[in-house]
Amino acid sequence: MIETLQWTTLVICALVAVARIPSTIRGENRSLFGIFASMTLAILLSIPGPYIVIDQALGGINLANLLLRFVIFGAIFFMGVRISRGFDARDAGRLITGRVGVAVLAVISACMVTLFFMMHTSGSSAGLTGVVGTDPWNSALLEYYGAAGRAYPAYITLALLPAMVRAVTSRLPVLIRVAAALLGLGAVATGLSLSFPLIPPTLGQIEFIINYTAVLCFVVGLTLIWAARVVSGRTAASRRTSTEK
Repeated sequence: MIETLQWTTLVICALVAVARIPSTIRGENRSLFGIFASMTLAILLSIPGPYIVIDQALGGINLANLLLRFVIFGAIFFMGVRISRGFDARDAGRLITGRVGVAVLAVISACMVTLFFMMHTSGSSAGLTGVVGTDPWNSALLEYYGAAGRAYPAYITLALLPAMVRAVTSRLPVLIRVAAALLGLGAVATGLSLSFPLIPPTLGQIEFIINYTAVLCFVVGLTLIWAARVVSGRTAASRRTSTEK
């Protein structure tokens, strides 16, 4: 089930990214292509097969996992900027790009990198499940490292959540409100990732479901916003044509 969910999410992200290429070449909304491409790379790096190949090329010490974390940070940052501007959420925008947001990113990144190099990470293992070992110190470091990796995406998405709630209850077009609902659901799912240490190992599949639910909600939500703009543009063009006639 998990493998099917991973590959399905990868295919959806890749198809949406490819669909954005013509618009990107024309110079339209290039940030959207960057977001979708980053999400595609992040999903690829989370799948064991591709992960091991990439990590072996990087030295086999799980640098691919650290790369994955920063790819997610980049995707979530630009997504946050894009959404905050699109919904005129200035409060969220300040939390993301202002001094507080920059400080949060810097502190979390520094902690994550420090924790990574303090751990024993030899032996490529997707999700670092194979490097835990029996050393309680290494296990603790891994927990802190994972928490740092989840903290920044949760910060960004929870900063956006109030704006998504306002959009859902507004009189915006239906597609936009549905998109806002999906983005809000993705934000909640990302926030729930902070509770992963409380989930028993026997229920580990829940973590995958939460993570991929968030990704799919973000991708579909952004795609609906794109679709709404296309529909709005065509409607406006049709009205201009009718007026000219």
